[in-house]
Amino acid sequence: MSLMESISGVRGIVGTSLTPEVIVRYANAFAEFCDKKPIVVGRDGRITGKMLTNILVSVLLAKGCDVRTIGICPTPTVALETEHSDAQGGVIVTASHNPIEWNGLKFLNADGIFLDADENNALREYFHGIHGYAEWDKIGAHVSIPEAIDRHIDAALALDSMDIEAIKKRSFKVVLDCVNAAGGVIVPALLEKLGCEVVPLYCDVSGIFAHTPEPLPENLTVLADTVRKEKADIGIAVDPDADRLVLIDEKGNPIGEEYSIATVVKYVLSHTHPAELHRPVVINLSTTRAVEDIAAEFGTPVIRTPVGEINVAKRMRESRAIIGGEGSGGIIHPDAHYGRDAIVGIVLVLNYLAEFGGTLSALRASLPDYVIRKDKILVGDAEPDTILASIAGSIDENLKINTDDGIRVDHPDYWVHFRKSNTEPIIRIIAEAHTAGEASKVVEKYKTIITNLLHKTGA
Repeated sequence: MSLMESISGVRGIVGTSLTPEVIVRYANAFAEFCDKKPIVVGRDGRITGKMLTNILVSVLLAKGCDVRTIGICPTPTVALETEHSDAQGGVIVTASHNPIEWNGLKFLNADGIFLDADENNALREYFHGIHGYAEWDKIGAHVSIPEAIDRHIDAALALDSMDIEAIKKRSFKVVLDCVNAAGGVIVPALLEKLGCEVVPLYCDVSGIFAHTPEPLPENLTVLADTVRKEKADIGIAVDPDADRLVLIDEKGNPIGEEYSIATVVKYVLSHTHPAELHRPVVINLSTTRAVEDIAAEFGTPVIRTPVGEINVAKRMRESRAIIGGEGSGGIIHPDAHYGRDAIVGIVLVLNYLAEFGGTLSALRASLPDYVIRKDKILVGDAEPDTILASIAGSIDENLKINTDDGIRVDHPDYWVHFRKSNTEPIIRIIAEAHTAGEASKVVEKYKTIITNLLHKTGA
C-alpha cells in the first residue's frame, strides 16, 4: 500500500509506507512552511503514535521551532490550542478511522484549521526540497501543555446555547466507546462535569483498538448491547482522534452518523435569532438530505461543498454560516472553532435531549426520515477519474448533477454520490432514499456498473 497524501494530510501503514524517513521529511517541510515558528503537537493514542511523535518533535526542535505538546488528545484540541496561541501551525499524529496498522499526520495552519489546496501545495514543495537545520544554540524549546484538554472542555461548555443545569437535571446514563484512543481522557471528564453517569467501554488510551475503529453500526454492536443491558439513556461513540460523533438510542439502535449533524442543525437553528437565519448551513455533498429539510423549516439556505473538512470550514467562514459539518459524524460549530469536534457535538446533543424532554429515539423520530447507504469499491491500479467520467456519460441529462467532487446525482426520490477517496484507493458510493431497500438498490445498481467498468479496464 502506497503512502496516501491528500487534503486530509498524509497516512500510511507504519513500517511500510509510513516510515521514520517520511516523518522526518514532512516535519522538516512543515517547519519551513511555519517559518520555524511555534507548533502544537498532539496524537490520537495509537500504539505507534509515541514513536512517530518523538521523531516529529525532535525534527521540529532541530529546525528551531518551539514545540508545545499536548500528548494524547483529540484533533480538535490541537486545533483550539493552535488557534488561540501564537503557534504558527499544528500537527496531529493520527490516521483517524483507519485500522491500527495505519498512522499519519494532519496539518493545521495558524488559524487552527486544516491546510487548503494551496497550502498543501506549498507544503509539498517544501517536502521535495532540501532544507537544513538550526545551529546547536538555536534549536527550539519543548514544553508540555496538558491543560489544553481542560481548555477544550471549557470552550464547549461556554457555547451560548448551553444549559448545563438542564443537562445535570436529567442525570443521563451514558455508555461511552472511545475505541481506546484520544477520546478516552476528555470525553469521560466532559460527561462527569455535566452530571452524567458514565459507563465506560474501551476508554483507556492504550491505542489497542477493541474493534474496527470507524464508528459504523457494524463496529458498535458491543456499545449497542451495553446500552440495552445498562438501560442507559444514550450511547456515544467517537473515532480514534475524536472529531466524529455517533449516537446510539436508548433501545440500542444506531441513529446513524448522518443524524449527528441533522440533530445538531435542528437544535442550533432553533436557538438562532430570526434575524440571523438568513445565514447558511454548510454541509458536504455526501451529507443527508434531512439537513436541507430541517433548514427549510427555518427558511435557512444550505450550501454544499466537496467532501473534506477544510472545504466545509472555508465555506463556513466565507459565508458566516450558523452551523455546518459532514455526515460522517463531523460537527463544526463556528462559535467554538472551524473544525469537526465530537466534544462540541456531545454538549449540543445532550442540551437538545435535555430540552426535548423525551428519549433519543423519540427525538430522532421527530426529524425528517431518510436512510443512507454507503459502500466502496477498491479500484487497485485503475484511474478513478476515468471510471467517474464513464459513469457521468451514462446519466440522464434531465437530472440535477453536481461535479464539484466526483459526481452527485439528485433524483426526486433519492440522491447518489460517487467520489474517489482522499485517504484510500477506493471509489465511495453513497445513496440516500426514504427506505433502506430503495437506497440499497441504488447502491447495488451503481456498484455493478463500476465493477463492470473496472473489468473493462483490466483492474
